[in-house]
Amino acid sequence: MELDYAIVYSPKRKRLTITVERDRSIVVKAPTGTSIDKIQEVVESCKLWLYEKTHHEQKYHPPLHPPGKELVNGESLPYLGRNYQLELSDSSNEIQFINNHFLVPKAQAKQRGDIFKNWYIQQAKEQILPRVKVNAKRMGVEFNLAKITDSKYRWGSCTPKNNVIFNWRLIKTPMFVIDYVIVHELAHLLESNHTSIFWNIVAVQVPNYQLAKKWLREHGNVLEEDF
Repeated sequence: MELDYAIVYSPKRKRLTITVERDRSIVVKAPTGTSIDKIQEVVESCKLWLYEKTHHEQKYHPPLHPPGKELVNGESLPYLGRNYQLELSDSSNEIQFINNHFLVPKAQAKQRGDIFKNWYIQQAKEQILPRVKVNAKRMGVEFNLAKITDSKYRWGSCTPKNNVIFNWRLIKTPMFVIDYVIVHELAHLLESNHTSIFWNIVAVQVPNYQLAKKWLREHGNVLEEDF
């Protein structure tokens, strides 16, 4: 079975990595000067994993339904793995999560995507980034920076400069899924590719990681909806 892939060379990169983007494209990132034979050897060693990844029924489809023009009373939005109803309020100046529902300023309802996206990003920074430090300490690894970004192609990534980056949409997922993605990226600091060693590292830290992967497969397209 033949696999098409793009090669991206970088003089700053110290190791070769292979990623499968959310559109199923395969990208090999390699240090400048890496031979084609070496790249082909690594791709061949990961061929079964790459084939399964690119042919799996991942949620790479368009959003289930187009977003509405404005937020409305009783509408539900996801947060930490559950859907909660929102209530428009004349007295609130900012989004609040109180008694298992969202309290949303009525004056900002027409902003829809922007207001909730900003709220989600802030929650991701407050809740995900501290867990990166906790997991890194437990795993005995050191990273440079941990960031929350806006990416529609991956849930997380680990850069050649040892930065770990996470999609703000993860704040919509259960905490066990967040921990899996964190550990997944931190594990790349120990093993750059998805080898058996890599998955053993993940399994030690997150024994139920297969459930987390399954959850993302089944709910990924919903998470990608921007209201």
